[in-house]
Amino acid sequence: MKGGKSKADTKRTDNKLSVKKRGAGSEKAGNKPAKKGKAANDPNKPKRPASAFFVFMEDFRKQYKEKHPKNKSVAAVGKAGGDKWKSLSEAEKAPYVDKAEKRKTEYNKNMEAYNKRLAEGPAEDDESDKSKSEVNDEDDDDDESGEEEEDDDLRRRQWWWSMS
Repeated sequence: MKGGKSKADTKRTDNKLSVKKRGAGSEKAGNKPAKKGKAANDPNKPKRPASAFFVFMEDFRKQYKEKHPKNKSVAAVGKAGGDKWKSLSEAEKAPYVDKAEKRKTEYNKNMEAYNKRLAEGPAEDDESDKSKSEVNDEDDDDDESGEEEEDDDLRRRQWWWSMS
């Protein structure tokens, strides 16, 4: 044999590989420790402001769509916008930088107010004049007929997921 492996050698390596594949599959099954997920996002938290480039892109997208109405590619618009942004001088970028700065100062004010609200604690909900016991009493009356509806709803959702 000229530097080749014998059939016995290849079978041994195939067996080793297949064992490794089985081992890798079992890791997906749950042998790894669970990763910690992201903290839940607060819908009331102000969104970060757009940078000068993205302020520019808001205007550029409108212009590009007027010139190229048949173009549906987001990547083409982004690439053209990036090229245009790079070719702009500092003086041409100035209005977009100013808009971005204004948005940033407004965002900082909103974040300060948001953080103050968080520090104060959650506001009490005065949605109704009923006491909590009265609300719970009404919910208990609905539970008897609602259980069957919940079971039907659960069956429908399970069927839907099995079909997809």
